[in-house]
Amino acid sequence: MIAPTSELKTQNSKLRTQTSLDPERQRLAKEYAHTRRVLFFASLAFMLAGVALLLFTGWSIGLRQWAEQISADPWATVALYGVALGALYTLISLPLDFYSGYILPHRYGLSTQSMGGWALDNVKELALSAVFGLGGLELLYWLLRTWPDWWWAIMAGLVWLFMVAMAQLAPVLLMPLFYKMRPLDDPALTQRLTSLAEQAGTRVRGVYVMDMSSRTTAANAMLTGMGHTRRIILGDTLLEGYTHDEIETVLAHELAHHVHNDMPKGLVAEAALLLAGMWVASHVLAWGVAAFGFKGIADVANLPLFAVAMSVFGLVAMPAGNFMSRQMERAADRYALRVTGKSAAFRSVMLKLAGQNLSDADPPAWVRFLFHSHPSVSERIQAANGGAGGRP
Repeated sequence: MIAPTSELKTQNSKLRTQTSLDPERQRLAKEYAHTRRVLFFASLAFMLAGVALLLFTGWSIGLRQWAEQISADPWATVALYGVALGALYTLISLPLDFYSGYILPHRYGLSTQSMGGWALDNVKELALSAVFGLGGLELLYWLLRTWPDWWWAIMAGLVWLFMVAMAQLAPVLLMPLFYKMRPLDDPALTQRLTSLAEQAGTRVRGVYVMDMSSRTTAANAMLTGMGHTRRIILGDTLLEGYTHDEIETVLAHELAHHVHNDMPKGLVAEAALLLAGMWVASHVLAWGVAAFGFKGIADVANLPLFAVAMSVFGLVAMPAGNFMSRQMERAADRYALRVTGKSAAFRSVMLKLAGQNLSDADPPAWVRFLFHSHPSVSERIQAANGGAGGRP
């Protein structure tokens, strides 16, 4: 009887319901969010300036000519151009990446990583990007050479299939490269969460704990994977400071996306956006042949033009995608509140996460419209209060 009583006392002492936002944490959250937006626009301006420089000075064509001097084989030319341009972009953008990925999170107490750990993670990400990116690049220019009229439709379909495959394989292949996973050693919470999944008609392959604390002070939980790889993953930072009731409401929200078939809906939307984006890019590349003197649409020197076309389309389409996502998230919140009946726990977890993760609880309307895939914390708490007015 001693161990359970001790565990209960520990649970009661450190896991308490939160009823209001911490004003100082919200001040920091707004400051942090503003800085991240500035960095986003700076990164976008940097990319556009780089593309303009490559295209209008003829440097991109010169880089392709350099690659052709080494090998006239189109596969080798694409690979050499892609590696050279990727290495150049990585080196030039390194200071901005270091500031946004290492210095800024440390400044606001959100990162626990050493510089060596951050560098190692970036090397892993770079290796994955090189493998997948080079493969995608070769596929793109093979399609441009082989099916110049329909490459955009085929490429959109293949990218979509790749995304579906990654959604299924990420929990077992990619996530373990960055985080250690272990089965949750809390039988009561495991049973509670798996029962909630069964109630939602979702079969999961276990409940796991991810060592988020090795990299961040932020907390999170997710229901990830598809089919045989679907599993519940809880950050150890979530387990440390949240009650079982609060964790249950978080998972109920995630399960709602499966109950509402949000994943198939999202995949259909992604397919439509990919198809539209590739179609737009096909017209931009055709225009670029005359505008910049490319040899044809299959000239790898047009890669910067393709990248900016897809990026700009993504930015233009982002508000529509975020609007759809916010609607799904609102429905998921309603499901979590209805199924668990724990509105106090839901409010508490929203308040805790806003403080711990430095989330701006009430961002400006234009920020919500452009960037947010979830309703604001204030709106979600108001919904938990039954739609009552006022701020938390």
